[in-house]
Amino acid sequence: MAADQRISVWHFSIYMCLFHIWLLNGRVNPVSISRRQIMKQAHIGSIVTYHKCIRQLKDYGYIIYEPSYNPFIGSYVSLLAPQNQQQVSK
Repeated sequence: MAADQRISVWHFSIYMCLFHIWLLNGRVNPVSISRRQIMKQAHIGSIVTYHKCIRQLKDYGYIIYEPSYNPFIGSYVSLLAPQNQQQVSK
């Protein structure tokens, strides 16, 4: 991620929260997440910023995001190992 010029501090913060949850859940994909929990841990106050960064992490190939649209059921995220990120950091 460090070499990827598209990644901002907000992307990195969200990804580190996702990574922490993934570790706590035994390194198994997918993991269930709560937007509220991720925003609090990542110190993000804007829902717009959160959704933008999650969408971009998905588009950039860092995660698979499966939203639930149900406030009582968390969304699911799978962490991916990006394929050859050096080419996209031009």
